[in-house]
Formats: sequence, C-alpha cells, structure tokens
Amino acid sequence: MEQFARITRMVGSSWIECLQNKKVAVFGLGGVGSYVVEALVRNGIGELVLVDHDIIDITNLNRQLYALHSTIGMNKVDVARARCLDINPNLKITTYQQFYLPDQGMETIFEDCDFVVDAIDTVKAKLALIENCQHLGVRVISSMGTGNKLDPSRFEITDIYKTSVCPLARVMRRELKNRGIKKCPILYSTESPQEVDGSTPGSVSFVPSVAGLMIAGYVIKELVKEEE
Repeated sequence: MEQFARITRMVGSSWIECLQNKKVAVFGLGGVGSYVVEALVRNGIGELVLVDHDIIDITNLNRQLYALHSTIGMNKVDVARARCLDINPNLKITTYQQFYLPDQGMETIFEDCDFVVDAIDTVKAKLALIENCQHLGVRVISSMGTGNKLDPSRFEITDIYKTSVCPLARVMRRELKNRGIKKCPILYSTESPQEVDGSTPGSVSFVPSVAGLMIAGYVIKELVKEEE
C-alpha cells in the first residue's frame, strides 16, 4: 500500500482497495490507449486485459508511451506488459496481440470485466466492441478522434449523441443509432480538425496523452463511485 500513499492521503485507502478488485480491458495501445493503461496501473487497478495487434514503429515516437528507439519493432502488448509489471508487480495482466473484429468470439476476453476502454482506430471495430459490451452489460467508454488536433483543453467526456464537430463522432452517432444503441459515453474534441498534407492524420504528444488520462480518470472515478 506504500506505493499508493500519495493517493490514499487524498482519497483514503478504500479507494485503492476498491480498484485492486477491479478488472479493466483496454483495446488499442496507441497514443490514447497507452496513457489510459499508465494511469490505471499507477492508480492501483488490480487486473488488466490489453489488446493490440501492432508493433512499435518509428512514427509512434512522437506520441505513444511505449515507443522508444529501443522498442521499435517490438510488439506493443509485450512492451506494455513489461512496463505495467515494473510499475506494479502485483498487477494481474493478460495480453492479446490481435485486432478486434466482430464475429471472432473475442467476447470472452472482456465479458467479466468491470469496464472496457475503446481506443481503437477503425470504425468497424469500435462499433462491434461497443455493441458487444452493451449486449453483455459491460460498461464501455470510447475515444473519438485525437488526430489533427492541437488544443487538449477542448476534450470533453459526454454521451455520443451530444457530440458535434468531430468527424468520427458523426459517423459513430449514425451507426450506433442504426444498431439501436441509445447511449454511450465517449471522449471527443470540440476543436475543428487542422488541415494536413495527405490522408494520414497529424498528431502531437500533448493531445492524445491528455485524452488517455481523461478517460482513465473517468473509468477510475466511475468504478469507485459504484462501491460508494
């Protein structure tokens, strides 16, 4: 418990005791997801499930927590696992190096989780994950786009149907409505996207990291609130 002394001074030991009995799954370990995981582990979450199919690339160095010159070419889930256990050796952690797609029978990965974080890039996978979580009664929060943004103060956590401006949120609103999903908490930005050269989104370190920390904070406070 000494590891979390600075936390318990502010919120009490019951906060940590609660989180140590919670299990969270994070899908996507990029610029947003890596910071979600970092904050969850440092705040005492007891068990994590991490899912990402990708390896670390040199282009990840500008924004992703696990990206170092020494980790280029390594599996993101392997680097994440080692870092998490170095922070908290008592953490229970399971990793899957695969891409989440519908109809793969991957629901068993998160069906007993207390919360799921969607930090996936593709619309098809995001929709499937949210739909399956709601079908199983597992709480989920989804990250909308953080690319082509420069102002982290414009992030908000709200319901998907209260969003505006964000192009990804617009698509998600339509598709979730078509699937009969009536509500879903999401993080999005009210900032209009910057114009960039080419089709690949631009990114800076101080935007997706803030999004990830905000999502982690939301998850942590919601989990603790359930026990109050």
